Amino acid sequence: MNITMVGTGYVGLVTGACFAEMGNNVTCLDVDAGKIATLCKGESPIYEPGLTEMIQRNAHAKRLHFTTDKPLAYKDAQIIFICVGTPSRDDGSADLKYVLSVADDIAVALERLGSSAAIKTIVVKSTVPVGTSHRVKDAIIARTKVPFNIADNPEFLKEGDAIQDFMKPDRVVCGVDNPETAEIMRALYDPFVRQGNPIFILDVRSAEMVKYASNAMLACKISFVNEMANLCERYGADIGSVREGMCADKRIGNQFLYPGLGYGGSCFPKDTQAVVSMGREVGFDCKLNAAVHEVNQDQRGHFWKKITNELGGDFRGKSLTFWGVAFKPKTDDIREAPSLSLMQLALAAGAKVRAYDPVALDHLAHEMPTVERFTDQYEALDGSEALIICTEWAEFRSPDFAQVLKRLRRPVVFDGRNLYRAAQMSEFGFTYASIGRATVRPSKG
Repeated sequence: MNITMVGTGYVGLVTGACFAEMGNNVTCLDVDAGKIATLCKGESPIYEPGLTEMIQRNAHAKRLHFTTDKPLAYKDAQIIFICVGTPSRDDGSADLKYVLSVADDIAVALERLGSSAAIKTIVVKSTVPVGTSHRVKDAIIARTKVPFNIADNPEFLKEGDAIQDFMKPDRVVCGVDNPETAEIMRALYDPFVRQGNPIFILDVRSAEMVKYASNAMLACKISFVNEMANLCERYGADIGSVREGMCADKRIGNQFLYPGLGYGGSCFPKDTQAVVSMGREVGFDCKLNAAVHEVNQDQRGHFWKKITNELGGDFRGKSLTFWGVAFKPKTDDIREAPSLSLMQLALAAGAKVRAYDPVALDHLAHEMPTVERFTDQYEALDGSEALIICTEWAEFRSPDFAQVLKRLRRPVVFDGRNLYRAAQMSEFGFTYASIGRATVRPSKG
């Protein structure tokens, strides 16, 4: 099939590259000339394992193309995916200006091509409030009488594992208005579900809601386990043991039930706030989702209080070192990352902030230029009052603890991801504070 992806952000680029990998002819369209120039050189503007190689392979095979030319991108496309951003407004609602701008562009292209051209299918893949796909449809109809199909196709990609998620999806969800569009979407996705995972063909509004309901459930699980972890600390229980006992129940399972610093990234907390906003627009109070968001945002403050209780609140002339900037491992995405909240609190308290991350330092330089960045995780420790771990990168799981102990001014580690065994840290000579577990101090032996 001839496919055009509008937007070369995280979703559009990964989706386009994966469609090309399956043999489709894909054109990626973006208004950012610099980004398109980077892609034409075979370089990815985002970090995602395996993505650069996939882009280069399919571009070389002439199945993947990049352009800023709208008429060219739309001319021969059978399916047009809208993959532009839907940022949050101040009130938490989704800003749809980019989506609706693309709708206008598509209407112009359809009118130029005329009714004699093959009918195109317009697919909204951006995460949008319920009813948006039909708003796109109405916006196009208002400007042209040329027929087209409309569909919604939410994405379920985990940053860091996006290619695997797309190539072997748990499920594919498509919202359509007619049987013809359903068959087009089935034909497109059939090669990705050869192992029998389902393609769900729903009405458009239900498909839009599936995305929000899924992310709201995941957010709820994260906030739930963090709230239980905070309760464990106050009663002397161990969240690790509690989690094991709880998750053995098959009704509960163990996914997304790890205590930490809370969620972040491109979908969280944006989608939870959007659910609350959707409820507000129709006079329905989404109390649970509002509470989930509040618990998540409070989690960073709880952790910072742990730091100040141990070290005091005045950090003037002192340094704190952060390992991990990205909101999760295997990505350079720092949007809504807990590390940024904690660094801001540290800077406000007068601390000199030092940071190491395998891939996200360039984004940190843009977001927080006063933070000192290091390309060596151990050099970042020199003379610091404490190490604060914010991201569970694999290389942090078994570090040289002797080096850590030697380089820190004080042997204190605050672990926001519970990477280490508390007893082991005590034996190594650290004061070690984590989440949902008692703080341990250097063993006397």
